[in-house]
Formats: sequence, C-alpha cells, structure tokens
Amino acid sequence: MKYRGYLSQQGSSTVAVTALIIAALLLTVGILAWSAVTRAAMQAAGAADLAALAAADTARGLRAGDPCAAAQLLAAANDARLDSCLIEADGSTASVQVSVLISFSAVGFEFPAARAKARAGAPPLTQD
Repeated sequence: MKYRGYLSQQGSSTVAVTALIIAALLLTVGILAWSAVTRAAMQAAGAADLAALAAADTARGLRAGDPCAAAQLLAAANDARLDSCLIEADGSTASVQVSVLISFSAVGFEFPAARAKARAGAPPLTQD
C-alpha cells in the first residue's frame, strides 16, 4: 500500500461540487426573495393608486358613499390593506397608504409588508 500523504487531491471534486450546489441554492433563494418583494411592492403601488382615485372620486361626488370606505373596498379587491385614508381640506383630494404582505419566507425569516402611498384629486381647472 502506497502512502498518499496530505497533498492528495482525492475527494476534492466532491467538496467543490458541494460548494457549487450550495452557492446555486443560495442564489436561487435570493432571486426568489427579490421577486417576491418586487411583486409585493408593485402590487402595493397599484392598490394605493386605485384606492386614492376611488376615494377622490367619491369625495368629489362622482360616486355615492364614504370616500375611505371606497378606498378600503378597492384596496381589499387588490389584496392590500388600507392603513390610512385622509380627505384633505379642499374636499376633493385623497391621500391613502396601503400595505401588502410579502408571500415569501425562508428559514424562519419573514419580510415586513410592502407599503405604498398615493394621492389623487381633481384635475386643475386652468392649464398653464
């Protein structure tokens, strides 16, 4: 039997392949997490825009009802939660904030909800 010593390369391929597989898995988890966060942020922005428009239209009298209730309804229809709704002093401008839960968790780590703000109101009467 021949003594190979500590300089032998036997088994180093296994270590290299294992390291590559772990790196590929970590990269995949990172891409999936980034995708989930981006999707939730886009969903929150769209829900905030639509909720603000609905609240502003209701505040202006274009549709019947409570402006914040209309914003709540539209936010819920877009899988978002209405965090705040404010009708400004002019009575025709609405500001809303919504949040969307991020549907990704890895190794017990939960992302905070994605949040978005929007403001909508009547168009200006004069054009400059």
